[in-house]
Parts: sequence; C-alpha cells; structure tokens
Amino acid sequence: MFATRQGPENQTATATYKSDLTALLDSFSSRASHLSFYNVSLDGIYGLFLCRGDASIDLCRVCVANATQLLPQRCPSDRRAIIWYEQCMLRYSDIDFFGQVELVPYNLRWNSGNTTSPDEGNIGTRGFIYTLVDRAPYSVNMSSGNVIEAGDGTGRRYGHVQCRGDLNVSACSYCLRHLINQSETCCIGKTEWRVLTPSCFIKYEMYPITESPSAPPSANKGKGGNSTRIIIIVLSTLGSVFVAILVGFLYYSFFVRKRSSHLMELGIRLSDEGHGEEMQQFDLATIHHATNKFSWENKLGEGGFGPVYKGKLPNGEEIAVKRLSMISSQGLEEFKNEVKLIVKLQHKNLVRLLGYCLEGDEKLLVYEFMANASLDRFLFDSEKCKAVLDWEKRSNIIIGTARGLQYLHEDSRLKIIHRDLKASNVLLDDDMNPKISDFGTARIFGGNQIEANTERVVGTYGYMAPEYALEGLFSNKSDVYSFGILMLEILSGKRNRGFYQESGQILVTHAWMKWNESKGHELIDPSIVDGCPVSEILRWIHIALLCAQDDPAVRPTMSSVVLMLGSRSVNLPQPLTPPYSAARFISMSDQSSRSLASDQSITSASSLLELSEKSETTELDPR
Repeated sequence: MFATRQGPENQTATATYKSDLTALLDSFSSRASHLSFYNVSLDGIYGLFLCRGDASIDLCRVCVANATQLLPQRCPSDRRAIIWYEQCMLRYSDIDFFGQVELVPYNLRWNSGNTTSPDEGNIGTRGFIYTLVDRAPYSVNMSSGNVIEAGDGTGRRYGHVQCRGDLNVSACSYCLRHLINQSETCCIGKTEWRVLTPSCFIKYEMYPITESPSAPPSANKGKGGNSTRIIIIVLSTLGSVFVAILVGFLYYSFFVRKRSSHLMELGIRLSDEGHGEEMQQFDLATIHHATNKFSWENKLGEGGFGPVYKGKLPNGEEIAVKRLSMISSQGLEEFKNEVKLIVKLQHKNLVRLLGYCLEGDEKLLVYEFMANASLDRFLFDSEKCKAVLDWEKRSNIIIGTARGLQYLHEDSRLKIIHRDLKASNVLLDDDMNPKISDFGTARIFGGNQIEANTERVVGTYGYMAPEYALEGLFSNKSDVYSFGILMLEILSGKRNRGFYQESGQILVTHAWMKWNESKGHELIDPSIVDGCPVSEILRWIHIALLCAQDDPAVRPTMSSVVLMLGSRSVNLPQPLTPPYSAARFISMSDQSSRSLASDQSITSASSLLELSEKSETTELDPR
C-alpha cells in the first residue's frame, strides 16, 4: 500500500468539501461490486477507482472498500490524494483530471534480486513487457497480463500493465511507454519491480495476484516419505525443463525465425528498389549514440506505433528517429509500408526519409529533423499562435499541405491515399513550411482504382470521412475530407475534438451554420483577425466546407482545391448542409484505432469537380 497527497499543503479541505467527498466515496462501494473502473464528479470533486484487470470482482470490492476508508484518514486535510494497493488504485481531486495523462507522482520499487540477464528467458523481460504494453491500449479494460518461465531458473514471472479506463488509446500507449523508459535504468534486470503513476502502471512479479508466497512444506520424517518427495521433485523438475525447452523451441520457430525472415525480406526489398533514391541503412550503435540511447530528454513525442526521438549524427546533422514497437507484427507492417511508400516520394511538402535501421528487435526509421515539430503544438497553444502563426504563415501551411496531398493523389509515380491527415502529422521546418508525415497507414491505388474497402478502420476519429468511419470505404476523397477539417482548425484555431466537447457540435457543422448565416467572420481565430484579409479567409472557409461535405462525390479533388485556393476567379459551388448525425462518430475524436488489415479493392465510377470554360470566370460544378 502506498498513499500520497497530490496538492500543495495549503490546499486544505473545508467541511463542505469533506462532506461532499464522503458522499462521493460512498458511491464507490456499490459500483465496485460489479465494475473494475469507475469515475464520477460531485460538486467540483473528481474521483475514481481502478482495479487490476486480473483481480476478481470480490478482490476489487474489498480493495475499494479499504481504500475509501483509509485514504481520507491518511490525508485528512488534503483536497487531492491517491492510494495504491496491490489490487486497486483510488484517487480524488478538486481539479478535473479525467482523460488526462499524469506521470507524477510516481512510485518506483524493485527488489534486490537480479536475473542472470535482462534478455534471458523464453522471450526476455524486455520483450515480455513490450508485448503487454502493445496489447493493453486495445483491450477492453486497457490491461494486459501474462506469465513466463524465468530463464535464470528462479521460477515464473507475472507481468501486468494497465491504464485508467478514461484514457484513449494513444494516451494509454504514451503513459506505458514512459514507464518503460523509467524502468530501463533501474529495474529490467530485477526479479521483481513495479512502476505506478496516477494514469497507468507496470508490475513484474514472482507471484500472481491471487496467490501469496507459499510456506515451505513441512519435513516428512520416514524413509518412504522422503523417497516419495524426492521422486515427485525429480519428475516435476524434469517435466518443467521439458516444457520450457518445448515452449522455447516453438517460440523460436514461429516468432523469432518468422520475424527475422520478415526483416531480412524487408532489407532485401529496400536494397533492390533500384529507383535511384539514397536509402541509408544505419547501424544501431550510431542511432544509440545520436539519441543518447533513446533517453527521455531526447524524446520528441509519441506516435501511433511508437515514440520519436531527436538525434545528432557524427557529422552534426540533426535527425528524428521513429522507434517502432519491438514485438509487434502491426508495427512491422507499418514499418514496411512506410518505407516502401516514402522512399519513392519526392516533394518539398513531404517529410524526407533518410534511412532505416534493422537490428535484433529494433525497427527504426530516420527522418530529416523538423525544428518546429508538428502543427498542433502551435495551432492549439494560444501564446504560440499569437507569436508565430499569423495569417501569412497559416495560409502558407494550408497551401503547402494541399500541394503535398495533390502530389500524393495525382502527381507521384504512385497514387497514394494517406488516411491519417491531421494537425499532428503536418510537420514544420525552420521557416514554418509544412511537410506531411506518417505514411504507416497509407494505401497505394493502382490503375483505374479509385476506391477501396477495409474491414478495420485506421486513422484518427474526428478527421475521418463519414463513409470511411462508418463503412470502411476510403478513396482520395477521404483525404479531401480530412484536409477540410484541418483547414477549419487552422482558420479557427479550434481543435475539432475539443470543440465538440465544449459545444456538443462538430466543428464543420458549427462552421457551416456560421457561414450560412453570413457570420463566418465569427469563426476566425481572434489572434489573426486584426489586419488579416477577412474576405479571403471567408472564401477559404467556404473551400473547407466544400472539402468536408458528407457526400464524397461532391467533394473537390485536391487539384481543384489548389486551384480554388490560388485563384479568386474560380466561382465556388454551395456546400451541402452537413448532417447533424455526423456527431455520432466525431465524438470519438482522437481515439486512434490504427491497425493494418487485408483490404479488398473496389472499382466504381468517379464523380469529380470539372472546370467549365464557358465564361471568363472558371466555374466548379459537382457532377
């Protein structure tokens, strides 16, 4: 058990606060009889409990009951407190922390026993934990547990990782990977250790949750008893050794060898591309030196398939290293997909891939370093917006992103659908020029193919076109929809997800209503209103609404969008009224459900915006 206060010492609880807190904690007992996670707010107090995913409902109920009694006693005057037990965690606060990743306070503990080697065992401690971390964000209760035989002969190891139920997939993944980084320096080589934070935890133990260390058996006097015990011990030992050898052989045959063949096959394909692009293969030692062994200080952020680190090569060149999940076929598929695509693409508005590294379980992509990181870091930070993102820079970002998409859809050797265009995937260089990144979920279209269907949707809710989010149908018009949402975010300074949570409307519906009422100027980000060309911005809002129409057939192509953005002589058709039912999937914004699946191609007639030459003014007509 570990309990701690979270707020400043002068944040004392009033009598009213204590009364409300008692009522809130009382509600936990009934919920714990059938729920493993529960969060609730009451008169400005926010509380939750989380039980381990492998704990029985009875263990959960008893643990929560104990926590609700003990925590107020341990922290009687505090408005914010948290307590961890073996089976559960409980906390409360006067600040709304729901849905937020919190990495402090954290509790890091380990025992003094060392394993023979951190990588010894059937799959090794590190690989074992990474496997659990890969699975947890996508499980029903955001938890993952398993057991392995310790390679040093000291018995079994029980691993369990878990996130709070109010976090989305990307937040859970980010939290758990942070804990892995924390444990690397102290704990990976220990027989038991744990890292606990308010948002997630990792436990690596010698005993399962439902058991405690058993007492040694009493000595059985008598010759027969000793003989029987010796026989049982010998047979058990031989059986365990045989099972361990068999499991190790099967794992090597079906996983290690398969993964090695995938990596070898990928290396051969890269070296045989023969398209003239320089694709350097870096050795792992160089990457370790460049990134300070993937230190936390060098971490730039977390993507859907792993963290990204800043590095510096021996020649002084700065790089960004994308580290894909170690034990993940999904990560390997993304790696192969991204390299195969981006190595063939050359455009100033696409991020440049410098090389890759394949050693052991490591799958690394090395990119040019973008000094200003991603667009979302500026766009949704009011201070940075006012200081940096003026109208000139925003218009340049919109046009550059549009040209990058046009290249992908129409001008590159391959016809490519990005499928995950969003603010965090638009990187900015020293001069704030945009470059589209993250091609792990992109798809190549060939011949006359204009549409495809997938059984599992990949990307980010909130930017997805309705036909894709609801039916799995995607095309170049899916990217056009995402671009329209991105345009509205850039012009308004409003995050699509956050806007829905504040107003109950999706951003595109709100924008259409304002535009239709001739109040489009109310949508413009206040930080750029002064001195900006309002009429031009209103026209661009109009273009964004055309891109984000519900029917893909009436959305413009990206070449038409580039034309509309660059010429005021192009008359714009009226955008269709957005269906209010669109909120049924937009409310799931920012929950990445990214996984590569086998896709079935579909061919159908296209509906494109065509240029009319009947007058001096260029008309765009949906057909």
